[in-house]
Amino acid sequence: MTSKELSPKRFIGLDIHKHYLLAFGVDADLNRVLGPQRIRLLNLKRWMNKTLRPDDAVAIEMTTNTWQIYEDLLPHVGSVTVVHPPHVALITRSWVMNDRIASATLARLLAKGLLAGIWVPPREVRELRSLIAQRSKMTRLSTQAKNRLHAILHSHHIRPPAGDIFHPKQHEWWLGLDLDPAEETILLSNLETLTFARQQIERIETTLKALAAQDGRVIRLVHLPGINLINALTILGAIGTIERFPSPKHLVGYSGLGGRIHISGKTNRTGRITKAGRRDLRAALVQAAQTAASTHPHWKAELARLKPRIGRNKAIVAIARKLLIAIWYVLSKEVPDRFAKPEIVARKLMQYTYVLGKANRPAGQSTAQFVRQQLDALGIGADLTEIPWGTKKPPLPLPPSRLRPSRK
Repeated sequence: MTSKELSPKRFIGLDIHKHYLLAFGVDADLNRVLGPQRIRLLNLKRWMNKTLRPDDAVAIEMTTNTWQIYEDLLPHVGSVTVVHPPHVALITRSWVMNDRIASATLARLLAKGLLAGIWVPPREVRELRSLIAQRSKMTRLSTQAKNRLHAILHSHHIRPPAGDIFHPKQHEWWLGLDLDPAEETILLSNLETLTFARQQIERIETTLKALAAQDGRVIRLVHLPGINLINALTILGAIGTIERFPSPKHLVGYSGLGGRIHISGKTNRTGRITKAGRRDLRAALVQAAQTAASTHPHWKAELARLKPRIGRNKAIVAIARKLLIAIWYVLSKEVPDRFAKPEIVARKLMQYTYVLGKANRPAGQSTAQFVRQQLDALGIGADLTEIPWGTKKPPLPLPPSRLRPSRK
């Protein structure tokens, strides 16, 4: 919500649809002063210039084109409140509902101060969320194409060659299969879909890598177990700014990873996680928890402790919640993970360096210099002199740490 100095005299609810919106306005005593008016979105700017005033307060529900309309409204009115539809019970639970009733309900609730506005993310956060969402769509498209290609092999009992059968080098093998014309058409279509999805993912990731290189928070998240570049950007896009959350408890609640609670009289019940939060944040954390529980000593031990009592799935969710609490401290207090192992973190940073690409590192900076710089920024690994890198490769020597005073 944004506000200006003028106290509102009209309270306007907008029920927004794909091609039009319906406006309804009341004054502080709930007397109708505007509408209901149906405005085509093509004529929205003309209507705003003609109808809206600086002492208007406007309420809109979150929908697909909310942010564009929000930005269009801001110059014309005193305040714009964006509300999450499930939070407006008088609209979502009404037995009789139409556009007029929805817009009038928004206006009246706004006039009486009964609407809780959601946080309006700045443009850069919205753009990051859009990039992450588009990458997810392309990943799903790629997975669907692979599944359909697998189905062709299964239907003909064909044993595929070893290795990645979806690598571009294997396209000739796919094209050499003995199929009828219909199946061959489907196969070609899926191969082209897979190629298209990969190209789009590569294009999006190029932009994401450039964004990651400019955001120091990404390194702070990547040094945590289970979190890679894409996961880190997904988490940052979902959270926005960590200052919005005064405590880890608030962040856990926002993610939907907190348990359900019912306390009334002598009744005190807890249940499954609420899932009343951002789905992308939960998915990223569960994915990170799966990786951490299989690669990091502390989280391996935590999984072994929880699994016999609550089962693997719930244990992973519990680890995801603990990782989210660690994220709050890492971002808000700018402290390293208390379970960080310098050698493990150094190897992760080395992998991150290769993923990020030379073009996104400071000019002239080697991999070892980049890793040392980031370790020093995190405040760990001062005594680390090299990074073990597999059994057949020699360790990577690290420059001296600035955290360790030089000996004279």
